[in-house]
Amino acid sequence: MQNGSRRNFLGRLGAAAALTAGAPALLAAEEGLQQPAHSNHHVQNGVFYFYGTGANDGYPDNDQVTVTDPFEKHARRTMEALKKTLESHGCTIDSILQLNVFLCLPLSESTPLPTGKARFEAYQARYETLNGIYHPYFGHGQAPARACMGVDWIPGNSLIEMAGCARIVNASASSGD
Repeated sequence: MQNGSRRNFLGRLGAAAALTAGAPALLAAEEGLQQPAHSNHHVQNGVFYFYGTGANDGYPDNDQVTVTDPFEKHARRTMEALKKTLESHGCTIDSILQLNVFLCLPLSESTPLPTGKARFEAYQARYETLNGIYHPYFGHGQAPARACMGVDWIPGNSLIEMAGCARIVNASASSGD
């Protein structure tokens, strides 16, 4: 492939990505759906899409967790924040269709990051701790499709963040995001 044709290909690829990224907003505008300017959530076709749900969501500034707090506290608070967010948008824990979970290790001057096998084991321990907190929220065999990823950093002070979608089961309770 010649250098000029590579540039053309990458230019077309970039244009396609920009078009795709703007497509949901364009479609929403055409359908008359409101897209809030400052929300981590939106509703489309009876499905609530949420992202950025972490351990400090819904908690006042004087009750925020930090990266040095135990991971169990982060996981419990994130599950409770998720439950409240879902309920305020007409969904339930059982109506979650798919969930992405992001876990990280604390980035702190006082806590050195493990390396090699120890790092893998630290992520594995968080995954197992999360499962112990996560599974009781769902009926036996009723947990949604889930992907769980270890990442190097999550914005803010949370060590866990969730994103996904849920079917709206009580439209009158939906806040309309």
